[in-house]
Amino acid sequence: MTASIREVLIIGGGTAGWMTAAALAKALPPGVRVRLVESEQIGTVGVGEATIPPINTFNQVLGLDEADFMRATKASFKLAIEFVGWMGEGHRYLHPFGNFGLDIEALKFHQAWLRALHEGWAPPIDAFNLSAQASHLKRYAPPARDPGQVLSSLKYAFHFDAGLYARYLRAYAEQRGVIRIEGKVAEVRQHGETGFVTGVALESGQALEAELFIDCSGFRGLLIEQALQAGYDDWSHWLPNDRAVALPCVTGGDGLTPYTRATADAAGWRWRIPLQHRTGNGYVYSSKHISDDEALSRLRATVDGEPLGEPNFLRFQAGRRKQAWVKNVVAIGLSSGFLEPLESTSIHLIQAGITKLLALFPHTGFDPVEIAEYNRLTALQVELIRDFIILHFKANGRDEPYWRDARAMAIPQSLQHKIELFAASGRLFVSDYDLFAEASWIAVLLGQGVVPRRHDPLVDALETDALKAQLSRLAGLIRQTAEALPPHEAFIARYCAARDPA
Repeated sequence: MTASIREVLIIGGGTAGWMTAAALAKALPPGVRVRLVESEQIGTVGVGEATIPPINTFNQVLGLDEADFMRATKASFKLAIEFVGWMGEGHRYLHPFGNFGLDIEALKFHQAWLRALHEGWAPPIDAFNLSAQASHLKRYAPPARDPGQVLSSLKYAFHFDAGLYARYLRAYAEQRGVIRIEGKVAEVRQHGETGFVTGVALESGQALEAELFIDCSGFRGLLIEQALQAGYDDWSHWLPNDRAVALPCVTGGDGLTPYTRATADAAGWRWRIPLQHRTGNGYVYSSKHISDDEALSRLRATVDGEPLGEPNFLRFQAGRRKQAWVKNVVAIGLSSGFLEPLESTSIHLIQAGITKLLALFPHTGFDPVEIAEYNRLTALQVELIRDFIILHFKANGRDEPYWRDARAMAIPQSLQHKIELFAASGRLFVSDYDLFAEASWIAVLLGQGVVPRRHDPLVDALETDALKAQLSRLAGLIRQTAEALPPHEAFIARYCAARDPA
């Protein structure tokens, strides 16, 4: 006979550990004890500072006050990612949040826009996205609640200090009964017959037991891999970057932009993420194409302010655990796999893992059907994100060896089919489990030079002058709305200025 879980032990802190602890503290019924083991001596990766709009749902479920959370994490708003140089020097495009335009008589808006493009009179696709226009103007205001207002179409996320976010959620979780235990795990103990994890022993000698274990130990995968040997699917043949170096600096250059920047470089790409107290910078690269010293030198030469602190080097292998849930252990965060941070998905994957865990929260019997469903959904979601990221590298227009190799690589059939279908007539069929909606695929496909040869013939039935007038009016309304917004920096200063900006 199975019973309800009464003891949960989270191994590891950082963003993954404390997001999990906070969510469990909010969602689980009284009587379930949640403990978290972490060591101050073990550093966290902590360079992921950009998010995507679903983070708002997570924060709202917890009941966080947005302005307070932003003050505490020294956050800014994010409306888009700007891609610079992916099709060659001087080229840039935006992947904005939110949709492009409005469907016209049940026809997809982007199909009407493609008709205008093919006829030679289309404005840039960005003209029909409010987040894009606000990004260009470096402006921001909260979305309107009235769906009839153009401002309701604004979608946003955040740039924040991941370490401060973990600290903020730690306070939230501890106030709701989560117990933090300082220490390093010295031994993982397993049941002799079933292999289930029964507990851990710390270096101090303290023994901790639980029924459900959450592995947030990072790349090490202390429980999921070292103890339970879940296995790993290596995706480095599609995503060859295996190194990153992070170097924050004083904010300069473009200042506090409401967007992340991803700049293509000789052997990878560089990020720029503006926070209230600093700008996060980094270079994600392939060690087969550039040395660590060369990568750091290149990064130092391109940051737009005085460096703050020493560079932080990371090593990783793109891929995922073959199973993210094995027996009574669920891996969340980097312990479950790694996709490079090009589209700011790392924190979202933590959130997605937590959401699925709560939807399939087990009894002590740990039904194999429910575990299999968690693993199926995890694999599907991660593979769809993987394809979206691969697209950026496959459809590049650069001429260095690294980029030529990326253009020549064989890609997953699922992605190849999507590219070919869009290239033919602009058609897209996005899965319900795809994190990136149709508008995101449109932005990146067009931005990376995949322009459909034809458009949906049904849009040819639209009267030309009426269509021109409709598109002109819509673009004008979106631009007018964006121009009326306050400057991003001014809004932050009024709404959520950091308590200690230093």
